[in-house]
Amino acid sequence: MTEEPHSRSSSKADPETASGREPNGVNTNGRDGVRSSDVHDVHDENSLATLEPERYYDEYGHEEWERLEATLGGHLEFEGTTDYLARYLPETGHVLDAGGGAGRYAVWLAERGYEVTLVDISERQCEIARAKADEHGVDDRVTVERGDIRNLPFRGDLFDAVCCTGGPLSHIVEAADREHALSELRRVARADSPVFISVMSRLAVLQNLVRSPEYIPGVDAIAADGTYDRTFAREYDLESPEFTGCHFFRAAELEAALETAGFDVQALVGLEGIATNVGERQPLEELEDDHVEAVTETVRALRTDPAVVDWANHILAVARV
Repeated sequence: MTEEPHSRSSSKADPETASGREPNGVNTNGRDGVRSSDVHDVHDENSLATLEPERYYDEYGHEEWERLEATLGGHLEFEGTTDYLARYLPETGHVLDAGGGAGRYAVWLAERGYEVTLVDISERQCEIARAKADEHGVDDRVTVERGDIRNLPFRGDLFDAVCCTGGPLSHIVEAADREHALSELRRVARADSPVFISVMSRLAVLQNLVRSPEYIPGVDAIAADGTYDRTFAREYDLESPEFTGCHFFRAAELEAALETAGFDVQALVGLEGIATNVGERQPLEELEDDHVEAVTETVRALRTDPAVVDWANHILAVARV
């Protein structure tokens, strides 16, 4: 992993969540020694429907836009992500916002002069993104379309930068599908272009699960492979899972996956840093400005420390094709 450059510039959510999007619980796929073939399925499939990301984010609605300014944790996720975007983005160009949700980053990019194409699997999130682009006066620079990051509807070598931030890759629970999604992100990026991918952290969610007795029996399974899905919900008798299907990453796992996909990893960042989990429970509007700035400065100073990276709610990787 190469040393990060200096900045180019001159100078969420439910507070009970584990990563800004996730609640107290999580779900799991592909665990050796965890599933049993004779588990009695007593679940109504409708009760597990929220495990499908498309449905979950259709229902999540405007909260996906609001979560990045609702709590201290959301603020730190957004501030850290945009800081690294400013450091690594080219001066101008066409940026793909893959899994861009309600368009918070797409609007930020467009306000700085970039042409942005946002793709998301949720039609509701696409509708909100279009409305937000119009509300902020950047609809002429933001194109929004429904799509899946595992099968991007674009020719290769099209984008000057690619963003996949906020955890879309984590919502792909099958390893083979995650590999394909990474190959798609690489395919549509031009040579030497920056790619920004953030995922949800396994250690952060494990720490949060300790507070929830119903999830304690499954903590070892999450620790082993990090995947939370229908199989996990059935195995541990979770009748009404609070979050959608997700794979939670270790930092080394993310770095290895990116390198295997052909990316040159430039930086790994623990976005919430020392405020992990704690910050998600602190409404931003209740905090003094100097409190927020003091925490933000400390997080900036420590967020590339390997221990901090692995523990943060969201791990951001900056890479090049």
